[in-house]
Amino acid sequence: MLSVFIEVRDGKAKKGSLEVLSEAGRLADALGTDVVAAMAGPVPEDAFSEVFAYGASKIYSLENPRLGSYSSQGFAIALGAFVREVRPEALFFAATAMGKDLAPRVAARLGVSMASDCTKTAVKGDAIEFTRPIYAGKALLSVRLKSSPLVATFRPNVFALRPPEGKPGERIAMPVDVPESAVRGLAAGVIIEQGGEIDVTEADIIVSGGRGMKAPENFALLQELSAVLPRSAVGASRSAVDSGWIGHQHQVGQTGKTVSPAVYMAFGISGAIQHLAGISSSKYIVAVNKDPEAPIFKVADYGIVGDLFEVIPPLKEALKKAIAES
Repeated sequence: MLSVFIEVRDGKAKKGSLEVLSEAGRLADALGTDVVAAMAGPVPEDAFSEVFAYGASKIYSLENPRLGSYSSQGFAIALGAFVREVRPEALFFAATAMGKDLAPRVAARLGVSMASDCTKTAVKGDAIEFTRPIYAGKALLSVRLKSSPLVATFRPNVFALRPPEGKPGERIAMPVDVPESAVRGLAAGVIIEQGGEIDVTEADIIVSGGRGMKAPENFALLQELSAVLPRSAVGASRSAVDSGWIGHQHQVGQTGKTVSPAVYMAFGISGAIQHLAGISSSKYIVAVNKDPEAPIFKVADYGIVGDLFEVIPPLKEALKKAIAES
């Protein structure tokens, strides 16, 4: 039996968690087993339905009043109790902010190793092999974990969603003991940026700007371009963020967020190695830069040597027209 921890945000299961559930289903099919899900705290009915639709045969609802808000310690204790009682062969997480915080804590509590930020999985014999980028994305490492259960995080936007089937499954309420003394911090709330833009880690298209944007007000050009494109978000290089032109939540790269969009559009970004490490799993990279020797062109699938301020307006109009005609 494989298991997946499902994050819930705004009453719905997060897309990254459903991607992990989909990949776990493919692995389970190859291994001849099934997939169960674990969800913590109060869960809306719609979220249960989503999780069943994407392949979970059972959902374990971990219940304790101290799981009403996220806490690293409380959720790790609850998932540790889940593993000890249900005894799955694996516990998978999405490599989101929560998953990256929670998975290592759970692995430590269980005394097992883990594979982080995986971009590929495969069944070799009766074992699961995980592939993850190393050395800032310059190489890929394939590993097999010897400890049990297997604990791993999967990079969002890499694994395809399975077609939802809508099959109902079994819901199991599992009360867990979370001592008050163990919870040393709680998430007081989530501050959503004005405009409701989706996070860069979940976007299908990222429109990103660097030092070549020249001023903070010019990021409005990228926001206008992003508004034309479905499921898109505005990103930025570290230099633009450090200059105070845009918030840190938009930063893409080794010191920001690792992203895997279908299309990554880089405007005025030279392509420092730390930035390239954060976009290496993008399906297509489009670069616009005045410098023909900019490192970004070495990894770009499509490149334009030119002034971004001359490129963006006609590009926006062309995309508007193409989308309207599609």
